Amino acid sequence: MVEYIDILRNIVISFLITLILGPIMIPMLKRLKIGQSIRDDGPQTHLVKSGTPTMGGLIIVIALVITILTSGMLNKDMLILLMSTFGFGLIGFIDDYIKVVKRRSLGLRAYQKLVGQILVAAALAFYQLSTSVLGTKLIVPFLSNQYLDLGVFYVPFIAFVVVGTVNSVNLTDGLDGLASGVTLIVLSFFGLVALNLGMVSISIFSTTLAGACLGFLIHNVYPARVFMGDTGSMALGGAVSAIAILLNLPLIIPIVGGIYFAEALSVIIQVISYKTTGKRVFLMSPLHHHFEQKGWKEIKVVAVFWTVTVILSLIGLISLS
Repeated sequence: MVEYIDILRNIVISFLITLILGPIMIPMLKRLKIGQSIRDDGPQTHLVKSGTPTMGGLIIVIALVITILTSGMLNKDMLILLMSTFGFGLIGFIDDYIKVVKRRSLGLRAYQKLVGQILVAAALAFYQLSTSVLGTKLIVPFLSNQYLDLGVFYVPFIAFVVVGTVNSVNLTDGLDGLASGVTLIVLSFFGLVALNLGMVSISIFSTTLAGACLGFLIHNVYPARVFMGDTGSMALGGAVSAIAILLNLPLIIPIVGGIYFAEALSVIIQVISYKTTGKRVFLMSPLHHHFEQKGWKEIKVVAVFWTVTVILSLIGLISLS
């Protein structure tokens, strides 16, 4: 019973902090002229969003940190989860800062982001390797009591999963409320699974961040008054991947995070197809833009992707039962 009270309390606190921070920070971002630039080759309906405050992911991260640090429940696992969230969020913040504040459109160079991401991901992989009772083994969904032993490939595989997840969440952040809503559902899934596995601290962290995402959605749903930017999307990607790693469940990410996976895959397929054949498979990538180009309203795309994530999360729960 105590665990449920702790979880509920943290959800409410992080939600309220995010709700309160919005009206404070959004005008600040506007005054600092930290506005989103919209690609000219993107959907024309998005041009009206130009100048909307970005880097709103700071609101989520601040709410998470305050709630966790004041909860009195900080332990080693929570600290690692915070460090992963903050580490990837910092990379996103630097990228946003260079693009928006310094007015350098490319932000961090691709190799710079990748090196930073690999370093944080490798640190997470080595931590889990040294502390997990399963060692180099991973839980395999749908196969009860079966494990996949990666041996010497554990660290590079985990680093690949983490970096891939972070960048997939980043690609998903392209419509009002899309990434925050999908991640809210994914975090709720992990919160329930962690609680069922008796890993209460991970459950509390997951649901606390879910509460922050819920509060952020109030400011981020269509029409968005603030975007999370790379600061938020990379922080959320770092959190989701770290939670999965600490639960020994990285193999569940393509299932419950199927939307992330589809968004990244659509970009990969589009690039490969265009470079090899000169033809595009999708009307536009990432995938959410493809449906927009087919005539779907933005709110319809978001609602469908949220619904798909709920279904995938239920499948994920079944796969672990």
